[in-house]
Amino acid sequence: MKADNSNQPTKKNKRKKLRIILTILALLVIIRLILPYIVLHYANKALANINGYYGHIEDIDLAIYRGAYKIKDLYLNKIDSVSNEETEFFDTRIIDLSVHWKELWKGKIVGELELTDPSLRFTKDKVEPAELQKDTSDFRALLDDFMPLRINRFEIINGQIQYIDNNSSPNVNIKMTETYILAENLTTDKNDTSLLPANVKASANVYNGTLNFGMKLNPLADHPTFDLNAELKATELPKLNNFFKAYGKFDVNKGTFGMYTEIAAEQGKFVGYVKPVINNLDVLGQEDRDDKLGQKFWEGIVGAAGVIFKNQKHDQVATKIPLQGTFDKAKVDLWYTILDILRNAFIKALQPAIDKEINIGTVKNLPTEEEKKGFFKKIFNGSKDDKEESRKEK
Repeated sequence: MKADNSNQPTKKNKRKKLRIILTILALLVIIRLILPYIVLHYANKALANINGYYGHIEDIDLAIYRGAYKIKDLYLNKIDSVSNEETEFFDTRIIDLSVHWKELWKGKIVGELELTDPSLRFTKDKVEPAELQKDTSDFRALLDDFMPLRINRFEIINGQIQYIDNNSSPNVNIKMTETYILAENLTTDKNDTSLLPANVKASANVYNGTLNFGMKLNPLADHPTFDLNAELKATELPKLNNFFKAYGKFDVNKGTFGMYTEIAAEQGKFVGYVKPVINNLDVLGQEDRDDKLGQKFWEGIVGAAGVIFKNQKHDQVATKIPLQGTFDKAKVDLWYTILDILRNAFIKALQPAIDKEINIGTVKNLPTEEEKKGFFKKIFNGSKDDKEESRKEK
């Protein structure tokens, strides 16, 4: 009786398919294991060959299932073109780059970028103001190399921005800490009819003072189009004494600083203001009894100016600096600024708050010269409420 061999080809085919599947799975596992090292090698090679910089990444983790990878412990230093010395410029503990899956369903390939514990340092004589735009462009190009997608959502968690001057006397090292930034909808659809579809919000700690920032913008507009407001409250001035000593030749014994601003821009024009406010200022006191005579004299002048232009009832020195013009020709109204110092001191204290008088519509309705004259008349004469409060204070 002959053996039935009809099932043998079927079994052989099944075994062959199983071997192929196992081989493919083994190859995928091997690729998955070696891919992070390939990406890490490529990334470090790119960082080492940036003109004027040197950088390094410690490790990279891939998360293929969500189309993402994490860059761990990255640093980027500036290199002096003469001495080849490295100066710390940027570092971060984690950069998380991922695909924005919701946008894939709309036929777009965009990404999300999240930085954890980043630090950005501007060192005087190493990173001059004229180079900041170049540094920003270089850093943006570097991110484009690492993630060649349009960024739709950008988040910074626990960031730090620092200014350093090691050549001043005393040395200056000021920083903004606990910085949080969230930008959303940065790659909005051109069919979106919203004037300002994207938004950015930020907060930070500035020497026990709190910074809050909010901005709506149109990233696709031909000209900068945005509406922003920001406020800084209760920054402690004595903690900035090295800065004052280095650049102003005086120090502060007591006082807090605040700043409030609104700016809007459209069609190449912008309008807004900056309102600095100083409370409880004390420049010359018992703490300065051991200072040199020249130092005491200069601090006396600074302190006297603070007393003269202080609103006595609120113990406040303040002014409002209007900003207006185009991006290639800005204008600051000096007379307005001086008059508001006097108005705060002798007529009515400026409110330490955002005035809520600037928005995107304000740009289209800038005041004429006649309207400006009417405003100056109001400054000189004061309103009835101003006069009444002035009489009460006296």
